Amino acid sequence: MKREEIRQILTALAERRAAALTRKADGKEYVRRFLPEARLILLGAGHVSQATAKLAHMVGFSVTVVDDRPDFASYERFPEADEILCMDFTQALEQLRITPSDYVCTLTRGHRHDAACVRYVLSHAEPYYLGMIGSRHRVSEFFEVLRQEGYPEEKIASVHAPIGLPIRALTREEIGLSIVAQLVQEKRRPMPEGPASYLQQTDLDMETLRYLAEGTDPCAVITVLASEGSTPAKPGAMMTVDRIGAIHGTVGGGCGEAELMTRARRLIGTGGCEVVEINMSNEVAEENGMVCGGHMWALAEDVTD
Repeated sequence: MKREEIRQILTALAERRAAALTRKADGKEYVRRFLPEARLILLGAGHVSQATAKLAHMVGFSVTVVDDRPDFASYERFPEADEILCMDFTQALEQLRITPSDYVCTLTRGHRHDAACVRYVLSHAEPYYLGMIGSRHRVSEFFEVLRQEGYPEEKIASVHAPIGLPIRALTREEIGLSIVAQLVQEKRRPMPEGPASYLQQTDLDMETLRYLAEGTDPCAVITVLASEGSTPAKPGAMMTVDRIGAIHGTVGGGCGEAELMTRARRLIGTGGCEVVEINMSNEVAEENGMVCGGHMWALAEDVTD
């Protein structure tokens, strides 16, 4: 791996663009995607939005809250928010410039506002996720209106409504949980199968990326390519290790990570790479005191300038 590859990824992320690292190993192509920080735009600052913002922040979303009521659009009510806009919803959507990596939830105080927000997004943007609160009956009626207004069926079908997973939620906290669970489900949506294998993990470990891009110490990088059974890290997990064993990131810890570190350190300064199989099947795991099982395959590479 060359440090310049990581520098290009960091440049793309700073511009809120997706990037990817492609590797070939054992005759197969693997793609590790790097997605910009997921921005959740909450349109409406009511009680459900409060619960949603808190949980979304916990699982790594950057939260933006919009409401036209000063008493509601405040950091006192939303201490987890990265940005709060107190203005008309349509004006806020124009200012926010929604990107394909954004998640948008319409949770306003009334169906009229929700409908206006959804219309704007469908007409002017293509977020990764768009959800609208409301009863099934009201949603069905609104979708029919959208058809009559000429919105394409595929656009209408892209709206998650009623919003959230069907977990029989009743309280505002439970509704927030159902919404965030759906956000995570969509975030982890698998890529369509093709000639290349898209690695599952897309989360950002900025400390590790910056170390790879800016560091000067000789080191190796380990990337999990595939796993079977119960393994502590999923495909796409990354870590670095230098000659003295100092690390950034993790591929699950324990005996498996230790073995990968040993193999990777041997590659430092060679310019080489190696696919390493870690056997964590029940018998081997029991012998080594591991609590998981399965197999993990990882690519260890020397990092060069």
